[in-house]
Order: sequence, then structure tokens, then C-alpha cells
Amino acid sequence: MRVTVERAALLRSLGHVHRVVERRNTIPILSNVLLRAGEGGLQLKATDLDIEVTETIPADVADAGATTVPAHVIYDIVRKLPDGAQVSLETGSDSGQMIIRSGRSRFSLGALPEGDFPDLAAGELPHGFALPAADLKRLIDKTQFAISTEETRYYLNGIYLHTIESEGSLKMRAVATDGHRLARVEMEAPDGSSGMPGIIVPRKAVAEIQKLVDDAGESVAIELSPAKIRLQFASGVTLISKLIDGTFPDYQRVIPTGNDKRLTVERDPFAKAVDRVSTISSERGRAVKLGLQEGRLALSVNNPDSGSATEELDVDYEAANLDIGFNARYLLDITSQLEGDTALFKLADPGSPTVIQDREGASALYVLMPMRV
Repeated sequence: MRVTVERAALLRSLGHVHRVVERRNTIPILSNVLLRAGEGGLQLKATDLDIEVTETIPADVADAGATTVPAHVIYDIVRKLPDGAQVSLETGSDSGQMIIRSGRSRFSLGALPEGDFPDLAAGELPHGFALPAADLKRLIDKTQFAISTEETRYYLNGIYLHTIESEGSLKMRAVATDGHRLARVEMEAPDGSSGMPGIIVPRKAVAEIQKLVDDAGESVAIELSPAKIRLQFASGVTLISKLIDGTFPDYQRVIPTGNDKRLTVERDPFAKAVDRVSTISSERGRAVKLGLQEGRLALSVNNPDSGSATEELDVDYEAANLDIGFNARYLLDITSQLEGDTALFKLADPGSPTVIQDREGASALYVLMPMRV
């Protein structure tokens, strides 16, 4: 194999693929990136057996061929080469080494044969549709913060993507929850998504998609089955991921519909006030109390170890007085996702979940469980 490629293109592509490679691997080949030079240019591929990322970049191919080299090492080498450099990659008859040349720099890397590299073949993917990149980004950005990190409830370790009939039209919904908070975002379902199975996209794949979607161009082609999903980005990157094999809980049951106490508050001043008073809260508890009276909200934190804090805000609230506690971090996570100038809280009582939205009928909805204060 003998190929010459621009540093900028190689670095960008290695940046896309090397992230899926785990730093510690018991299987040596999984630490490597596959480099395959052919008529179409230079193809790069990396996998952790759950996710596979592939990209082909333009290259001047003198001799076709393929090999695999340590992903993080080649990424660091290319990253440290000067801007505008040309990079030459070469393997000789002894395929146990790959030579990297650029200017006066020369590196020799240990290589493993291409034949050992696993292929995460997608198999049959019967459902396919195109989703505008901005819509995919919104579905992920608005929900991924609520993904559970608790490994025992593995079926919550991702975003539940599905279609549902709502208000007379088909919607695509993304839902994530960790049991303390829930995020639900919906949009008009794209053509071709009708009849797709509900799927749970795992947390690591969600993080990769979130990074790739920024360079995705206009739209992303999505194909899926109950077991796998493939996303093809306009930038030339293809991501295949296994899906979580589990049943997502009936989230509709935990979204309260009868909460009759309505609080409307200016989003930015509210978030800043929560942030200020929570400075006093303990790392373990992080509880902030919301004391509601007509037209007034008192935020307070009491920490026996470090003191107390209070702050008052003028709000739109006309229901009975109510004291309710929330985790300050969770409150800030949710308010940072809201897009309008105001936040609408629908409350019931100190022990029941609260619904938070930009406004009535907004496409993004959040549910937050209260804390004892």
C-alpha cells in the first residue's frame, strides 16, 4: 500500500473514527484503525464491536492495499504535523510495519493484518428515511442529558426513538429518562418512518452522532432494524451501531396530565437565581426549595454545614401557596434546554412530578421528580 493524503483531510477523518476506539482493549485489533487504499481514495474504519464508523477521503493512491495501525497513536502523529503538510502512508512486503512520512518526519508503526479486523455488518435494515440534520441534532440535544448512567437499568442507557400518532398526525419522538427526570421531544415524522420499530440508541452512539451531526450537511440518511441503526452523513461518514436490546418503560404513564397549579417565570433570571442559591447546597443533596405565593417565588437552600441562602423573584402564579423541593442541578439542566424567554411549570403537590415547558403545547416537554426539603 502506498498513498499520499492531505494532513487536514486525514486529521478530520481520524478525528471522526478514532473516538469509538476504547483506550484499553483486551483484543489488540480493536485498538487499531483500518486503512484501506483503493480507487475511491482512502477508507478509514474503527469499531468497538458495538459501534462502527467509516469514512472515505480523497487520496493519491500509488498502490492499493490495506492495513491496521493503532488509532490513538496515528491520530496524535497527524495532529502534531504542520498545517498544509502532505502525509505519505506506506506498507512494504513486510506488512507488520507501516511507514508514515511527512516533510522530514518519519514514523514507523506496528501494524496488524486487515483480515483480523472485525466487520460490524449491518444485515437487513428494512426501515429507511431521511431526517434533516437540524432535526436530528434537536432530538438529541434536548434529551441526551436525561439518559441514565445506571448500568443495572440498561434499557434506560440511551434515547428511545419511535413514531406515535398524536393530535391527528404521525410524530417522531425522542425520550430519555433516569428515573428522576424525563425529557421528551417530538417533531413531524419524516416520510418513510411510519411503521418503524421503537428503538433505544445507546449512550455512546448518541454522543458520536451528536458530534458528527454538526458537519452533517442538509440531511442524514437513516436505516434501521430492531437490532441495528445505520446513519449516513452528507460529510461521507457512515456510523453503524447496535441498539439496546430491551423494552423502554411506558413513559406516558409518568407524564402527569392533571397538574393544575401553573407558574410562569422569566427563564434566565430564574436559572441564575437557582445557580446562586445552590452555591450553598451540599454536593450530595443539591436541594433547592421553591416557596410559591401569589405573584412571588422564594428560592431557598439550607445546608447545616455551610449556611443558608434565599432569593425572591416576581412570577406569574395565582394558585394556592406551595413549598416544593428540586435538585438544583436537574433544574438548571432543564432550563438550559428551554428555548423561550419564559418557563412554564405545571405543579400538583410537594410529592408529585412537575411538568416543565417553554409554553403550553411546546414540542419539548420535561418531567422532574421533587425532593424532600
